[in-house]
Amino acid sequence: MSCVSTAGARPGRLAQAGQWMQRHGAAIRAIQWGVVGVYALLIVVPVFLPLPDETSHLWTNLTLAAQFVFWGIWWPFVLLSMVMLGRVWCGVLCPEGALSEFASKFGRGWAIPRWMRWGGWPFVAFGLTTIYGQMVSVYQYPRAVLLVLGGSTVAAMVVGVLYGREKRVWCKYLCPVNGVFSLLARLAPFHYKVDEDAWRRSYKAGEHGRRVIPVNCAPLVPLRNMKGAASCHMCGRCSGHRDAISLTWRSPSTEVVELGDKQASGWDTVLILYGLLGIAIGAFHWTVSTWFVDLKQWLATALIDRDITWPLETNAPWFLFTHYPEQNDVFSWLDGSLVIGYIVATALVLGTGLLTALALATRSLGRFDRVRLHHLAQALIPLAGAGVFLGLSATTLSLLRAEHVPLWWASDLRIAILAIANAWSAWLAWRVTGRHSASLFRRAIAMVWFVVALAMVDSAWWLMFWGFSR
Repeated sequence: MSCVSTAGARPGRLAQAGQWMQRHGAAIRAIQWGVVGVYALLIVVPVFLPLPDETSHLWTNLTLAAQFVFWGIWWPFVLLSMVMLGRVWCGVLCPEGALSEFASKFGRGWAIPRWMRWGGWPFVAFGLTTIYGQMVSVYQYPRAVLLVLGGSTVAAMVVGVLYGREKRVWCKYLCPVNGVFSLLARLAPFHYKVDEDAWRRSYKAGEHGRRVIPVNCAPLVPLRNMKGAASCHMCGRCSGHRDAISLTWRSPSTEVVELGDKQASGWDTVLILYGLLGIAIGAFHWTVSTWFVDLKQWLATALIDRDITWPLETNAPWFLFTHYPEQNDVFSWLDGSLVIGYIVATALVLGTGLLTALALATRSLGRFDRVRLHHLAQALIPLAGAGVFLGLSATTLSLLRAEHVPLWWASDLRIAILAIANAWSAWLAWRVTGRHSASLFRRAIAMVWFVVALAMVDSAWWLMFWGFSR
């Protein structure tokens, strides 16, 4: 059932939900400020508390509780919400976006510079934030959380003060997870759809027969040409605008399959292959990797044999490498350098392997075409998103394990999530190949290479969850 309103027709329930959000914008803003308060409490207060010891529990220690909320619940389920609800988190709940927009009300309103519009920022910001978070153990320590998350929030507010006016310039161009959210939101089952005919009619007929009231789109989406859910923050402010925009159901495959070639971007492909399926996997991998331990021991022995001891010193400050002697958790210069090297090497090896498989799949469909390659890469979004969810949820499970919660179900659930993600990615890839070739034989050969790409990713997760623990 379509939820797009037509002249004289009552809008569907989903469209009515969008209009409710538009009418209750003040309530949404109040919710945002409530989240800001909780966010500030969780990142600031634990810094002033002693680090938890072996007698601490989630329900008795605020530091552990904050760790569980942020990395055990908050971030994994924010990612899941992108797939299920689109970027509702960004438009309704995100404290960083709310603070950036608030700061821009009182800012200088400078024009957005060209360097900020560079398309590579989503990948670079994601990569640097992920690697730096591992260097300082952001999942474990409050000071690291304040530095990484709090620093990002301060930067968002500074950008808000300097650029735009009542806009979320930081969110659109520099937010470290904007690119990730944009990719995952393409799988959402609904979006705000623009009726182009109704938009044109509004130039003469107005909005509900009256003068059109301008809409402030904080994330800077060109409303008339809005396609899909990748950039929309789902805040509801534009619902009903010009009698042309309404919240509408769609197939979760629509944006990737039907719009993917038009929205194809080389930087999206880089973010998928070298970011979500490279850097992110490396960041989760090294903590359990026997390869990492073996390499570190070999290098340490080689350095000692050559009487080179400074890389083994543990005098790096906590804001550069993890340094918590009271917790028996200290990185030497060798440890920190190997963490960076392991993550980067994983990204280069796995990302390049995936790129090669996709390139061969693209060539199987006919003459090599970059747009076709970037389109096919988007079919990996379900598996990429599922992987990051599983990696973050490993923190959830480790905290629950420390509380002696039975986790017999965890392995089966991981297998089920990976199986569903693989099937979804394969289905999207098959649909995408149909957009570029009518030959079943060519499409079948392309799918063989795509399955090779899936197997590469699955092997990395098998190593993390089962292989290294044997």
